Amino acid sequence: MLKSFAAFTLLTSTLILSGCSDNEVGNVSLGIFTTKDIKLVIVKDPEVPGVSCHIAHVEANLDFADPSDMSIACRQTGPITLAMIAAIDKSKDGEVVFKTSKSILFKSLKVRRIYDAENKTLIYVSYSTKEIEGSHKHSISTVPLWGNSVWNEVDQLATQ
Repeated sequence: MLKSFAAFTLLTSTLILSGCSDNEVGNVSLGIFTTKDIKLVIVKDPEVPGVSCHIAHVEANLDFADPSDMSIACRQTGPITLAMIAAIDKSKDGEVVFKTSKSILFKSLKVRRIYDAENKTLIYVSYSTKEIEGSHKHSISTVPLWGNSVWNEVDQLATQ
């Protein structure tokens, strides 16, 4: 009996704490007859802090795994410098800039940044993964460097 109570307490605490997030900016209930909510979080790109991404994803409070649905919108919210662009991964795969767990069983929500050098644009794609299989659900947002002082400078990176 004591072990069952301890397991229940641990599970309940985990569920409650999983709802707490420093980067949560909003919460939309999907109704009184469901345990699912839309969580709105903000993520700053660690290499390009002048870019902020807002992610909306479904959280199922009483389930062991959240749905894979999500959307993303990224905008320039501060300066973007040549040094920032020089420091990012420019491979076709890009790099993961954000990752959070979506279940206790190896499911994650990830945001990957890919640089489109030809169009001088930062591309952010959000997607969910499972260790045993991927998910086809994803969302994309772009941050063009057009109108930014770095626009004319990024061509120098190709010649270096």
